[in-house]
Amino acid sequence: MSGKIKEKGMEILFLVCALASIAAVAVICLFLFMGGIPAIGEIGAGEFLLGRKWAPQDVPASFGIFPMILGSVYVTGGAVLLGVPVGILAAVFLARFCPRPAYRVLGPAVQLMAGIPSIVYGFFGMVVIVPFIREHFRRLGAVNGSSILAASILLGIMILPTVIGVSESALRAVPQSYYEGALALGATHERAVFFAVLPAAKSGILAGVVLGVGRAIGETMAVIMVAGNQPRMPAGLFKGVRTLTANIVMEMGYASGLHREALIATGVVLFVFILLINLCFSLLKRRMN
Repeated sequence: MSGKIKEKGMEILFLVCALASIAAVAVICLFLFMGGIPAIGEIGAGEFLLGRKWAPQDVPASFGIFPMILGSVYVTGGAVLLGVPVGILAAVFLARFCPRPAYRVLGPAVQLMAGIPSIVYGFFGMVVIVPFIREHFRRLGAVNGSSILAASILLGIMILPTVIGVSESALRAVPQSYYEGALALGATHERAVFFAVLPAAKSGILAGVVLGVGRAIGETMAVIMVAGNQPRMPAGLFKGVRTLTANIVMEMGYASGLHREALIATGVVLFVFILLINLCFSLLKRRMN
């Protein structure tokens, strides 16, 4: 009897936790849309989403976030191009090629990277990446080093722990029979890993990529420190930009009135943007399966 009571109590506890999580997401969505949609209506959806000038202090004020949308897309895309291939190959090495003594060091090191605060990554970008770009790419237009390239490199490094961790788990979850079957058919160790094990783990690897993209597009502090934070149309790989998240953080502290509502509306755009990315990855995952 006591066992059934405990089981029922745990079921209720789990149900309450699940409902609390759903309620939290619902409240966040309600706050965003109630605060942002009226501002979009007042500014005009076309002017807000496609406007190329962000100048809240001007008379009349301008609230165009198209430069920030492009800035977020470029920085996130660059981070994915740099970080995802490195992360997947690193996961393959750790799961199938790394000697056990080396794994005892490399495995915890990757996990440690996930625990480093964003501000520390930002300092690393300011001290190492930005000066490197300024010194070696000055002839290509890198005036001060704070640029799309700097932000992409830094975010590519920051998403590595997520991509490596999830991808490695997916590779280790593939049944050993896949690998042994490939060897039995005459494949080498490398071909068995890359042509039998890796394709079998594609669903889990894709999940790691999705989480990495979410980390990249939602990152704020580190990007603020290396991206230049210029609310203008992206002019090149070595020029500064401002992302959606950076725009919200930099101006929310002193914003009021329509300016504050426009920043909340920027959060709505970011929220919808992330939902669309997840939807696209879900559709891609279904096709791959």
